[in-house]
Amino acid sequence: MDFEASSGFSSISPPVFDGDNYQVWAVRMEAYMEALDIWEAVEEDYEIPALPNNPTMAQIKSQKEKKTKKSKAKACLFAAVSSTIFTRIMTLKSAYEIWNYLKSEYEGDERIKEMRVLNLIREFELQKMKET
Repeated sequence: MDFEASSGFSSISPPVFDGDNYQVWAVRMEAYMEALDIWEAVEEDYEIPALPNNPTMAQIKSQKEKKTKKSKAKACLFAAVSSTIFTRIMTLKSAYEIWNYLKSEYEGDERIKEMRVLNLIREFELQKMKET
């Protein structure tokens, strides 16, 4: 019996990303996809080679598994975002592209992170002033 069937894990829904708390969502999503054994399709942008003439059963099985993992990973990411975000990623072709787009769009570069920290510090200081 495989992991999904024995544990009921496949019935657990992926965390849904709505544009807030990207870092938390990304960690949860990575763990979720690792548990489903599809994370490698997100991490690596691999091409699925065409089968040679007279392929062996092992080659056929390997190709099918890789195709399935890529499809499941893409579907999983589509299911794990709000409809607003989905409209931004729906034309991307692979889980790798989707993940990197979301990362660049919502994680931000160092300057954006620094601005967020400064804004949070300012909000905190304003809150402290209100309380005193």
